[in-house]
Amino acid sequence: QVHLVESGGGSVQAGGSRKLSCDTSTFMFSTYCMGWYRQSPGKEREGIATIDSDGNTYYADSMEGRFTISQANTKNTLFLQMNNLKPEDTAMYYCAADRYAYCEPVASGADFGYWGQGTQVTVSS
Repeated sequence: QVHLVESGGGSVQAGGSRKLSCDTSTFMFSTYCMGWYRQSPGKEREGIATIDSDGNTYYADSMEGRFTISQANTKNTLFLQMNNLKPEDTAMYYCAADRYAYCEPVASGADFGYWGQGTQVTVSS
């Protein structure tokens, strides 16, 4: 059974950095798309970045530059490096994975079947 688990969330000052992790070890498919998404109260879920099984990465236009998605060499952990954080980055961050989801464009993630429980990131000014 697939069980994605995010970690690394917490409180950070504006301008700071944070690295999120997602344990994807239970997702045992050789071809896939994985991604990071976030949702703030009262807002729709938005895509940040995705990565496919070939290692190609894709970013939402508004996210490129400050966010970097990557995987461990073993491919059992997904990362999101976040730099120069702003108060508007405060949100619950989720990782997602699916065999058949499209990695691009990076949108709402509606076609992803597996999601973690989320990790909260709070950026204070």
